[in-house]
Amino acid sequence: MKTLTVFTPTFNRAYCLEKCYQSLLRQTSMDFIWLVIDDGSTDGTKTLVNSWIEENLIEIKYIWQENKGMHGAHNTAYKIIDTELNICIDSDDYMPDDAVEKIVAFWKKHGSAKVSGIIGLDAYTDQAIIGTKLPENLQTSTLFDLYYKHGVTGDKKLVYRSELTRQYPYPIFDNEKYVGLAYKYYKLDQQYEMLLLNEVLCCVEYLLDGSSLNMFNQYRKNPKGFAFYRKELMKLPFASLAFKFRQAIHYVSSSLMLKNRKFLSESPIKSLTFLAIPFGYLLYVYIQQSSFRKLFVLKIK
Repeated sequence: MKTLTVFTPTFNRAYCLEKCYQSLLRQTSMDFIWLVIDDGSTDGTKTLVNSWIEENLIEIKYIWQENKGMHGAHNTAYKIIDTELNICIDSDDYMPDDAVEKIVAFWKKHGSAKVSGIIGLDAYTDQAIIGTKLPENLQTSTLFDLYYKHGVTGDKKLVYRSELTRQYPYPIFDNEKYVGLAYKYYKLDQQYEMLLLNEVLCCVEYLLDGSSLNMFNQYRKNPKGFAFYRKELMKLPFASLAFKFRQAIHYVSSSLMLKNRKFLSESPIKSLTFLAIPFGYLLYVYIQQSSFRKLFVLKIK
Protein backbone atom coordinates (compact mmCIF):
# COMPACT_ATOMS: atom_id res chain seq x y z
CA MET A 1 0.00 0.00 0.00
CA LYS A 2 1.13 3.55 -0.73
CA THR A 3 2.11 5.80 2.19
CA LEU A 4 0.49 9.07 1.15
CA THR A 5 -2.79 10.23 -0.38
CA VAL A 6 -2.70 13.58 -2.14
CA PHE A 7 -6.31 14.68 -2.27
CA THR A 8 -7.65 17.54 -4.33
CA PRO A 9 -11.13 19.00 -3.79
CA THR A 10 -12.26 20.72 -6.97
CA PHE A 11 -15.29 22.58 -8.29
CA ASN A 12 -15.34 23.76 -11.91
CA ARG A 13 -11.56 24.01 -12.02
CA ALA A 14 -10.83 21.98 -15.15
CA TYR A 15 -9.04 25.02 -16.56
CA CYS A 16 -6.29 24.92 -13.91
CA LEU A 17 -6.19 21.29 -12.72
CA GLU A 18 -3.57 20.33 -15.30
CA LYS A 19 -0.81 22.13 -13.37
CA CYS A 20 -1.50 20.03 -10.27
CA TYR A 21 -1.56 16.83 -12.31
CA GLN A 22 1.70 17.61 -14.09
CA SER A 23 3.44 18.28 -10.78
CA LEU A 24 2.39 14.84 -9.55
CA LEU A 25 3.78 13.24 -12.70
CA ARG A 26 7.15 14.83 -11.92
CA GLN A 27 7.39 13.51 -8.37
CA THR A 28 10.69 11.83 -7.53
CA SER A 29 8.74 9.36 -5.38
CA MET A 30 5.57 7.60 -6.56
CA ASP A 31 4.63 6.47 -3.06
CA PHE A 32 1.26 8.22 -3.27
CA ILE A 33 -2.31 8.05 -4.61
CA TRP A 34 -4.04 11.07 -6.10
CA LEU A 35 -7.64 11.34 -4.91
CA VAL A 36 -9.76 13.89 -6.77
CA ILE A 37 -13.01 14.87 -5.05
CA ASP A 38 -15.17 16.56 -7.67
CA ASP A 39 -17.61 18.68 -5.70
CA GLY A 40 -20.33 18.88 -8.34
CA SER A 41 -18.38 20.27 -11.31
CA THR A 42 -20.21 20.87 -14.58
CA ASP A 43 -17.23 22.01 -16.67
CA GLY A 44 -15.83 18.73 -17.98
CA THR A 45 -13.66 17.92 -14.98
CA LYS A 46 -14.85 14.31 -15.01
CA THR A 47 -13.84 13.80 -18.65
CA LEU A 48 -10.47 15.43 -18.03
CA VAL A 49 -9.60 13.34 -14.97
CA ASN A 50 -10.82 10.13 -16.64
CA SER A 51 -8.44 10.82 -19.52
CA TRP A 52 -5.58 10.96 -17.00
CA ILE A 53 -6.77 7.74 -15.39
CA GLU A 54 -6.62 6.10 -18.83
CA GLU A 55 -3.02 7.32 -19.25
CA ASN A 56 -2.19 5.20 -16.17
CA LEU A 57 0.92 7.21 -15.32
CA ILE A 58 0.03 7.61 -11.64
CA GLU A 59 -2.59 6.00 -9.42
CA ILE A 60 -5.74 8.15 -9.45
CA LYS A 61 -9.09 7.80 -7.69
CA TYR A 62 -11.93 10.04 -8.84
CA ILE A 63 -15.12 10.71 -6.87
CA TRP A 64 -17.99 12.97 -8.01
CA GLN A 65 -20.52 14.26 -5.49
CA GLU A 66 -23.27 16.86 -5.29
CA ASN A 67 -21.85 20.25 -4.37
CA LYS A 68 -21.30 20.47 -0.62
CA GLY A 69 -18.51 23.03 -0.36
CA MET A 70 -14.86 22.60 0.53
CA HIS A 71 -15.53 21.09 3.96
CA GLY A 72 -17.99 18.60 2.45
CA ALA A 73 -15.33 17.51 -0.05
CA HIS A 74 -12.89 17.06 2.83
CA ASN A 75 -15.44 14.89 4.67
CA THR A 76 -15.73 12.64 1.64
CA ALA A 77 -11.97 12.41 1.18
CA TYR A 78 -11.35 11.42 4.79
CA LYS A 79 -13.92 8.63 4.54
CA ILE A 80 -12.20 7.16 1.47
CA ILE A 81 -8.49 7.60 2.24
CA ASP A 82 -6.84 4.38 3.41
CA THR A 83 -3.16 5.37 3.30
CA GLU A 84 -1.22 6.18 6.47
CA LEU A 85 -0.87 9.88 5.60
CA ASN A 86 -2.79 12.45 3.60
CA ILE A 87 -2.23 15.97 2.31
CA CYS A 88 -4.65 18.35 0.61
CA ILE A 89 -3.38 20.08 -2.52
CA ASP A 90 -6.00 22.45 -3.88
CA SER A 91 -6.92 22.47 -7.55
CA ASP A 92 -5.08 25.73 -8.22
CA ASP A 93 -1.91 24.60 -6.41
CA TYR A 94 0.87 22.14 -7.18
CA MET A 95 3.67 20.23 -5.44
CA PRO A 96 7.42 20.73 -5.89
CA ASP A 97 8.98 17.76 -7.66
CA ASP A 98 10.47 16.26 -4.50
CA ALA A 99 7.61 17.02 -2.08
CA VAL A 100 6.28 13.46 -1.78
CA GLU A 101 9.80 12.11 -1.31
CA LYS A 102 10.50 14.62 1.48
CA ILE A 103 7.21 13.89 3.25
CA VAL A 104 7.60 10.12 3.19
CA ALA A 105 11.29 10.13 4.14
CA PHE A 106 10.72 12.59 7.00
CA TRP A 107 7.79 10.59 8.33
CA LYS A 108 9.63 7.28 8.18
CA LYS A 109 12.48 8.83 10.15
CA HIS A 110 10.53 10.84 12.73
CA GLY A 111 6.86 9.83 12.57
CA SER A 112 5.06 8.00 15.36
CA ALA A 113 1.68 7.60 17.02
CA LYS A 114 2.69 10.41 19.41
CA VAL A 115 2.17 13.09 16.74
CA SER A 116 -0.72 13.81 14.40
CA GLY A 117 1.38 14.59 11.33
CA ILE A 118 3.68 17.14 9.75
CA ILE A 119 3.54 20.89 9.23
CA GLY A 120 5.44 22.08 6.15
CA LEU A 121 5.70 25.29 4.16
CA ASP A 122 3.64 26.85 1.40
CA ALA A 123 5.34 29.04 -1.21
CA TYR A 124 4.20 31.30 -4.01
CA THR A 125 4.85 30.20 -7.56
CA ASP A 126 8.05 32.31 -7.53
CA GLN A 127 9.26 30.10 -4.62
CA ALA A 128 8.98 32.88 -2.02
CA ILE A 129 7.82 31.44 1.32
CA ILE A 130 4.32 32.49 2.33
CA GLY A 131 4.61 34.22 5.69
CA THR A 132 7.43 33.03 7.93
CA LYS A 133 9.38 29.81 8.21
CA LEU A 134 8.80 27.45 11.12
CA PRO A 135 10.87 27.98 14.31
CA GLU A 136 14.25 26.30 13.90
CA ASN A 137 14.50 25.54 17.62
CA LEU A 138 11.32 23.44 17.71
CA GLN A 139 10.83 19.86 16.55
CA THR A 140 7.10 19.68 17.31
CA SER A 141 4.25 22.08 18.01
CA THR A 142 0.51 22.35 17.72
CA LEU A 143 -0.77 24.38 14.80
CA PHE A 144 -2.46 26.81 17.18
CA ASP A 145 0.73 27.46 19.16
CA LEU A 146 2.69 28.13 15.98
CA TYR A 147 0.45 31.07 15.13
CA TYR A 148 -0.55 32.41 18.52
CA LYS A 149 2.49 31.60 20.67
CA HIS A 150 5.50 31.44 18.32
CA GLY A 151 4.43 34.20 15.93
CA VAL A 152 4.40 32.17 12.71
CA THR A 153 2.47 33.81 9.87
CA GLY A 154 1.12 32.71 6.50
CA ASP A 155 -0.52 29.56 5.19
CA LYS A 156 1.24 26.29 5.96
CA LYS A 157 0.81 22.84 4.45
CA LEU A 158 -0.50 20.09 6.72
CA VAL A 159 0.11 16.36 6.44
CA TYR A 160 -2.03 14.27 8.78
CA ARG A 161 -2.29 10.69 9.91
CA SER A 162 -5.39 9.50 8.10
CA GLU A 163 -6.84 7.61 11.04
CA LEU A 164 -7.06 10.94 12.87
CA THR A 165 -8.60 13.02 10.10
CA ARG A 166 -11.60 10.71 10.10
CA GLN A 167 -12.38 12.19 13.52
CA TYR A 168 -14.43 15.37 13.95
CA PRO A 169 -16.30 15.44 10.60
CA TYR A 170 -17.43 18.88 9.48
CA PRO A 171 -21.16 19.54 9.91
CA ILE A 172 -23.21 20.12 6.76
CA PHE A 173 -25.80 22.90 6.97
CA ASP A 174 -28.69 23.18 4.54
CA ASN A 175 -28.13 25.75 1.78
CA GLU A 176 -24.61 26.54 3.02
CA LYS A 177 -21.21 25.57 1.62
CA TYR A 178 -18.63 26.62 4.21
CA VAL A 179 -17.28 25.59 7.60
CA GLY A 180 -13.77 26.61 8.63
CA LEU A 181 -11.36 23.73 8.01
CA ALA A 182 -9.31 24.70 11.07
CA TYR A 183 -12.11 23.32 13.26
CA LYS A 184 -10.74 19.81 12.77
CA TYR A 185 -7.11 20.90 13.07
CA TYR A 186 -7.62 22.66 16.39
CA LYS A 187 -9.58 19.70 17.76
CA LEU A 188 -6.62 17.46 16.95
CA ASP A 189 -4.32 20.04 18.57
CA GLN A 190 -5.96 19.15 21.88
CA GLN A 191 -4.55 15.62 21.62
CA TYR A 192 -1.32 15.84 19.61
CA GLU A 193 1.53 18.02 18.46
CA MET A 194 2.85 17.91 14.88
CA LEU A 195 6.34 17.49 13.46
CA LEU A 196 7.85 20.61 11.89
CA LEU A 197 9.43 20.36 8.44
CA ASN A 198 10.96 23.56 7.06
CA GLU A 199 10.54 22.48 3.45
CA VAL A 200 8.16 23.71 0.75
CA LEU A 201 5.48 21.08 0.17
CA CYS A 202 3.07 23.13 -1.92
CA CYS A 203 3.22 26.04 -4.38
CA VAL A 204 0.18 28.27 -4.15
CA GLU A 205 -1.53 30.55 -6.62
CA TYR A 206 -4.45 32.54 -5.21
CA LEU A 207 -6.93 32.70 -8.08
CA LEU A 208 -9.77 35.23 -8.22
CA ASP A 209 -12.39 32.48 -7.84
CA GLY A 210 -10.63 30.85 -4.91
CA SER A 211 -12.10 30.67 -1.42
CA SER A 212 -9.17 32.58 0.11
CA LEU A 213 -10.00 35.68 -1.94
CA ASN A 214 -13.77 35.36 -1.45
CA MET A 215 -13.93 35.04 2.33
CA PHE A 216 -16.10 38.13 2.71
CA ASN A 217 -18.67 36.61 0.37
CA GLN A 218 -18.44 33.30 2.22
CA TYR A 219 -19.18 35.10 5.47
CA ARG A 220 -22.48 36.47 4.16
CA LYS A 221 -23.65 33.27 2.51
CA ASN A 222 -22.78 30.84 5.31
CA PRO A 223 -23.78 32.31 8.68
CA LYS A 224 -24.66 28.91 10.20
CA GLY A 225 -21.25 27.51 9.31
CA PHE A 226 -19.45 30.56 10.65
CA ALA A 227 -21.51 30.64 13.86
CA PHE A 228 -20.69 26.96 14.47
CA TYR A 229 -17.00 27.57 13.75
CA ARG A 230 -16.74 30.57 16.10
CA LYS A 231 -18.51 28.72 18.93
CA GLU A 232 -16.06 25.84 18.59
CA LEU A 233 -13.09 28.20 18.69
CA MET A 234 -14.44 29.78 21.87
CA LYS A 235 -14.29 26.33 23.48
CA LEU A 236 -10.56 25.83 22.87
CA PRO A 237 -8.97 25.25 26.30
CA PHE A 238 -5.56 26.58 25.23
CA ALA A 239 -6.79 29.82 23.60
CA SER A 240 -6.29 33.22 25.23
CA LEU A 241 -9.16 35.38 26.44
CA ALA A 242 -8.42 37.91 23.68
CA PHE A 243 -8.65 35.18 21.04
CA LYS A 244 -11.96 33.95 22.45
CA PHE A 245 -13.33 37.49 22.57
CA ARG A 246 -12.60 37.94 18.85
CA GLN A 247 -14.49 34.72 18.14
CA ALA A 248 -17.39 35.96 20.25
CA ILE A 249 -17.59 39.14 18.15
CA HIS A 250 -17.82 37.10 14.94
CA TYR A 251 -20.30 34.72 16.56
CA VAL A 252 -22.58 37.64 17.43
CA SER A 253 -22.33 39.00 13.88
CA SER A 254 -23.22 35.65 12.30
CA SER A 255 -26.05 35.17 14.79
CA LEU A 256 -27.51 38.53 13.81
CA MET A 257 -27.42 37.45 10.15
CA LEU A 258 -29.34 34.35 11.17
CA LYS A 259 -31.79 36.38 13.29
CA ASN A 260 -31.05 33.90 16.06
CA ARG A 261 -32.48 35.37 19.25
CA LYS A 262 -31.15 32.46 21.30
CA PHE A 263 -27.49 33.10 20.44
CA LEU A 264 -26.58 34.23 23.95
CA SER A 265 -28.03 31.15 25.64
CA GLU A 266 -26.36 28.94 23.01
CA SER A 267 -22.93 30.50 23.50
CA PRO A 268 -20.27 28.41 25.27
CA ILE A 269 -19.08 31.58 27.09
CA LYS A 270 -22.13 33.68 27.77
CA SER A 271 -20.45 36.51 29.70
CA LEU A 272 -17.85 37.08 26.98
CA THR A 273 -20.51 36.93 24.27
CA PHE A 274 -22.60 39.50 26.13
CA LEU A 275 -19.64 41.88 26.20
CA ALA A 276 -19.06 41.25 22.50
CA ILE A 277 -22.59 42.25 21.43
CA PRO A 278 -21.86 45.92 20.53
CA PHE A 279 -18.74 44.96 18.56
CA GLY A 280 -20.55 42.09 16.86
CA TYR A 281 -23.36 44.43 15.90
CA LEU A 282 -20.89 46.89 14.34
CA LEU A 283 -19.29 44.05 12.38
CA TYR A 284 -22.73 42.92 11.21
CA VAL A 285 -23.59 46.45 10.03
CA TYR A 286 -20.24 46.79 8.25
CA ILE A 287 -20.76 43.52 6.38
CA GLN A 288 -24.33 44.40 5.42
CA GLN A 289 -23.33 47.85 4.16
CA SER A 290 -20.37 46.46 2.27
CA SER A 291 -22.60 43.87 0.65
CA PHE A 292 -25.09 46.59 -0.34
CA ARG A 293 -22.33 48.74 -1.87
CA LYS A 294 -21.03 45.77 -3.85
CA LEU A 295 -24.52 44.94 -5.12
CA PHE A 296 -25.11 48.59 -6.05
CA VAL A 297 -21.89 48.73 -8.05
CA LEU A 298 -22.82 45.54 -9.92
CA LYS A 299 -26.26 46.91 -10.77
CA ILE A 300 -25.02 50.20 -12.22
CA LYS A 301 -22.29 48.59 -14.36
